[in-house]
This record gives sequence, C-alpha cells and structure tokens, in this order.
Amino acid sequence: MTGAAMGGMVLAPNVILAGDQAAQKSAKKIRIGVVGGGFGCAFYWHEHPNCVVQAVSDLREDRRKALVDTYKCGNVYPSLEELIKDKDVDAVAVFTGAPDHVPHALKCLAAGKHVISAVPACQTVAEAEELLAAVKKTGLTYMMAETSYYNQSVISARKWFEEGKFGNVFYMEAQYHHMAGPAELRQLAWWNGKPTWRYGGSPMGYPTHCLGRALGVTGGRMKTVSCLGTRTYVNPGDKEMHTGNRYHNPFTNEAALFQTQDGNMCRVTIFWRGSSPSNEYGAWYGEKMSFFGHNPLGTPRYLVTRSAGQTELDDAGFPHQLAQREEYKVPDWWATDMLPESMRHGGGHDGSQTFLTHEFIDALTHDRKPAVDIYESLAYTVPGIIAHESALAGGKEMKVPSFDPA
Repeated sequence: MTGAAMGGMVLAPNVILAGDQAAQKSAKKIRIGVVGGGFGCAFYWHEHPNCVVQAVSDLREDRRKALVDTYKCGNVYPSLEELIKDKDVDAVAVFTGAPDHVPHALKCLAAGKHVISAVPACQTVAEAEELLAAVKKTGLTYMMAETSYYNQSVISARKWFEEGKFGNVFYMEAQYHHMAGPAELRQLAWWNGKPTWRYGGSPMGYPTHCLGRALGVTGGRMKTVSCLGTRTYVNPGDKEMHTGNRYHNPFTNEAALFQTQDGNMCRVTIFWRGSSPSNEYGAWYGEKMSFFGHNPLGTPRYLVTRSAGQTELDDAGFPHQLAQREEYKVPDWWATDMLPESMRHGGGHDGSQTFLTHEFIDALTHDRKPAVDIYESLAYTVPGIIAHESALAGGKEMKVPSFDPA
C-alpha cells in the first residue's frame, strides 16, 4: 500500500501516531478474560501474538456459547464474579450492559485485573469519581474501547493535527444518529419480555462516539455545555418508553454546544428517532485547514484548504477568501504495520476493533498507558452526562468537571 498524497502532504503507511504503537515483538503474553457475549465477540484477542484468551463468561447461555465459538476457549464461567477468581487471568474485557460497567470494572480492579471496558465509562459523575479513585489506588490499567478513536478518517485527522496542519481547531462537529425502528427496539430494548438497560436511555448518556471522535483528534477537554432535547415519537411504545424508564429521561434526540477549555467550540448531536439516516460523522475546522468526514448525504470525504491572498466575489459582488477543495481517499490504516501482521484485516466500526485489541494488549505488554486511558475515557463520557442535565434544565449552561491530574 502506498501513502496517500494530498495537497502536498503524504501519509506514509508506516506512520506512528501519538497513542498508537507499531507492532513490536515481545515474548510476553497477556491472559485475558472476556465477559459479555454480544459486543465482546467482536474483538480479536485470539489473533494477537501477545494475547491468550484465558476465560470467557456471560450470564446468558447463548452468549457464553458465542464466546466459546469465537475464541475457541473452553474455560467458561457463569459470571464475571466467578471469572475474576481465576488467578491465571491478567486482564478482563468488560462488555456487559452500560449500568454494570463501573460496578464490574471495580470488581475486576479489586481482584488485581487490568480492565478494558465497553462504552460509556460511567453513567454518573459519582461513578466517574469512584472509577478514577479505584484506578489510581490499584495502579492497574484501565482503557475504554471507544471505536471512533480508531476510525480510519480519525486516524488521518489526528496525524494532521499532531503535525500542525490544522493550526488551531476552532470548531468541531460530531454526530451519532442511530435511528431505531420497531425491529431494532424489539431486539435491543427488550429481552424475555422485560426492558433492557437500553430502554429509554438518554442520547447524551451515550456520548463517546461523538466526543471520542472530536477530542480524540485534538486531545482537548470540554469546559461548559448547553444542551436541548426533543421528544420525537415514531414507533409504537416510544411515548411510553420516554415517560417511564429507569433514567427518568424524556428525550429521544439531544443537541449540545460545548466550549472547550481553550475557548473553542464543538457541536454534538445524538438522535435516536426521526427520518435522518443512521450515521457517525465528524468535522474539524482549523485556521489553516479543515477536514470533513463522510456525511450522511453521500458527499465524499474531502479536505478544505484556504490559500492566503486569494479571493473571489460572491453573487452579491463582495470579496471573500477563496476555498480550495480536494477530495481525500482515506487509507486503510488497518492494512499497515501499525498492527501486527496477523491482525491486518478489516473489522467492524470502520476497522477500529483490530486497533482497540492491539492498543490494550500492547499497552500492557510494554507497560505504558493506553491511548484511551482513564482520563481520556472520562473526558469522552462525563461531558455527555452534564449535557443531559442541561437539557433537563431547558438548555442552561453548565460547567463540565475535569478529572485530569492537577
């Protein structure tokens, strides 16, 4: 694979980004336990040269079988609580329901196990504080498996940002529109006639696919937020779902405007109902260059550069700066030596799952912090919690707490 040339910039296929590590040979093996046979089956622990799937677990028999079939692991436990008693398990992949992420992570850390968790990291600020305290107390590794961080276009954007190609990124957009129909609601929101944890959840309670996309490029933090929510009832039972749920959440769609700690802006929209196509999208507006991801209308990914001193007249005769637009073909970063040879293939969530697998194992193998460590995880999660509080308060501007070291 050759590098992708664009506007005088060349992206070499073997580039190493901050927080990413090229495959390095090591004899060390990480013995992982995988808990949760839904999304937990989507990773590639069994393909990593430094990883052994030591044990698997799920409360549901069908999902335990799925884990066994995926990872060819015969060491099966009926629960996470039983799995973490296994002294041969070094780390646990927690892919249980969102309300269980912090309780389960805490149990793993207390048992001396490193943790990689599905998103979101937590559901309340109190949980964020408790999780951070446990990670600091134990000194163990915590990583959140945020897929947007390793979307192929986001990898490119992060590379350019670190090279200074954008200049100051003064505005970002990120959206996660996952429009649920009746069939999907039956599959996700109900199990055995009872509502699951997904039933009635607030959009901003699941913010990481947006915040990880935006802040995963700049490394920034949110300072304040104002958010609004709407009630859009499309499916039978929508009104009931959003008038009586465990979260006391009335909203199906939410839109937030954040101010970053460096004074810039970020707009985030998360929609569950309506006629918008389901999609994930990000854009970064910089002083020197802007980059737009593939949007739901089918416009190709392209780069926008602005050349100083070149102007054009608009239809009213007023001069404005000329924009140079160049289409950009995003490389398949998963096909490069950013990954071990055994894992250079596509995967779900725009190829991110191979990267997430490698990042966690490589961080443990080389005793370093993972890219999406506890501080990044909370930075991608907690602002959404505060945004939802703002929406409940009619859009009141609220301060986002910081969990970074002083």
